[in-house]
Amino acid sequence: MRILVIEDDREAATWLLKGLAESGHVADHAADGEEGLALARERVHDVLIVDRMLPKLDGLSIIQTLRAEGVTAPVLILSALGDVDERVKGLRAGGDDYLAKPYAFSELLARIEGLSRRRHQEPQQTKLKAVDLEMDLLTRTVVRSGRPIILQPREFKLLEYLMRNAGHVVTRTMLLENVWDYHFDPQTNVIDVHVSRLRAKIDKGFDEPILQTVRGAGYMIRLA
Repeated sequence: MRILVIEDDREAATWLLKGLAESGHVADHAADGEEGLALARERVHDVLIVDRMLPKLDGLSIIQTLRAEGVTAPVLILSALGDVDERVKGLRAGGDDYLAKPYAFSELLARIEGLSRRRHQEPQQTKLKAVDLEMDLLTRTVVRSGRPIILQPREFKLLEYLMRNAGHVVTRTMLLENVWDYHFDPQTNVIDVHVSRLRAKIDKGFDEPILQTVRGAGYMIRLA
């Protein structure tokens, strides 16, 4: 699993990241709430581990923001506030589980594995829609305003990732990692070429472009 740990206590974070790595997981770390929210918005993590009390933006605010934006990754809340009322607040904010500090790592590991199993048992999304653009993931077809659009496999994968993140800026790094599986910059114009081809297919001949370039940031499929 790829796990995001949002924890400001350096010693606690180091211990947790080490344990997760030793258990075979890939873990990313954010040391404050704003950084954590930005990483969680990339939607690449299977489980989020969120400390309740964080600098810049508290854990519950992070969770509420993510849920409002449609991020569904399960969240395990960590907190020194362990009484019933605090646990209820955490769950009502959108958390999926709540673990009071101090805790045993074995219990934390069992809880995140349980959250991951629960998520994968949920029905998988088979159709994506943004404005008048529709994608069927089962039949591998794309239609805009009733007009079929023929895409090459890489173009389909690119559009799928953009549509899964519709309304949010997708950076070049995110595209390289999630569409091309590159974890380095190949120093080529591969993204520009594919985005240009995709834009020609889904926007040409329509009144309003749906694939937008956000200068200095990346690309975005608009929602309205």
